[in-house]
Amino acid sequence: MKLFDVYPLNPIEIVKGKGSLVWDNNGQEYLDLYGGHAVISIGHTHPHYVERLTDQLNKIGFYSNSIRIRGQEELAEKLGHVSGKVDYQLFLCNSGAEANENALKLASFYNGRKKVIAFKGAFHGRTSLAVSCTDNPKIIAPVNETDHVVFLPHNDLEALQDAFTTYGNEICAVLIEGIQGVGGIRPATNEFLQLIRSLCDQYNAVYVADSVQCGYGRSGKFYSHDYAGVNADVYTMAKGMGNGFPVAGISIAPKFKPWHGMLGTTFGGNHLACAAALSVLEVIEQDHLMGNAASIGAYLTEELNKFKQVREVRGRGLMIGIDLPEELSHVKKELLFKHHIFTGEAKPNVIRLLPALNLTKAHADQFLDAFGQVLNA
Repeated sequence: MKLFDVYPLNPIEIVKGKGSLVWDNNGQEYLDLYGGHAVISIGHTHPHYVERLTDQLNKIGFYSNSIRIRGQEELAEKLGHVSGKVDYQLFLCNSGAEANENALKLASFYNGRKKVIAFKGAFHGRTSLAVSCTDNPKIIAPVNETDHVVFLPHNDLEALQDAFTTYGNEICAVLIEGIQGVGGIRPATNEFLQLIRSLCDQYNAVYVADSVQCGYGRSGKFYSHDYAGVNADVYTMAKGMGNGFPVAGISIAPKFKPWHGMLGTTFGGNHLACAAALSVLEVIEQDHLMGNAASIGAYLTEELNKFKQVREVRGRGLMIGIDLPEELSHVKKELLFKHHIFTGEAKPNVIRLLPALNLTKAHADQFLDAFGQVLNA
């Protein structure tokens, strides 16, 4: 059997990681500013993370949601405290797409409606409704096509108001990333998120804050949506939640009342997943990583803006997009193969920085030096 060839692969095999560094099978060291797509939030093989998982695995790794799992309760309490949403409820699942699916399902149960407002440039996952809310027709299979989703221009206040005026009480939910990731690191404006909150209140629609990539402290606040000063009804999260262990969840406002069987999952919230997620929150809190993300992110943004070749620097905290002209389309590849630095990308030519939240200034400077060398070569 061969692998199903759906991933364009770099010819690099990573076999070891520590903090913001990884090594390949030839012993070559790399600086990781990509974090496996914003997944590594507290650094590779963080000692507390390894200890938590090892300790749990030596006890029990899995049992189903048919029994009490104390780690779920501990995780809900810790997440409420660190995120500031202490009166919310937690449902645990396995991936960002699954989190968004459950959030939209919950919204539809709540108000009995079907229509979802999403936005140009959005990416919400690859499962059925999540992919239909994703602005990429190429990855929407015919079986996923639906007329329930309306795409609006991002950050367009008038278009949003007009959509609610047009569809009114048909609207089930508004689904929005606090900072678009695949869409090119584009933050939603505070005014836009505030209008979403106001219109959802007016029409009894559900405000779903996709925080899968832009959440968990990456922006300098726990959820990047928090910059707008309003609460969403449901926050979806994954990626950095488990520092590499598959875990996801939705944080649900108190107005939603559960019933048995409403949502469900086999693997969600298993013992190992909870151990991983608890270790991440403990390190974020103890090491003040949201503050570090804000300060190192601000430093990187300030320094990147000094390069005259850069068209624009976007984002918040340690979710940064560097928009380059077409003639610099080689930069990402040269950073990887000449300077041994992993970065991400967004089309057409945006370099994405998604490092661990404990990235040091020294590693930030290492990147800036290499970036300058590539630009000025």
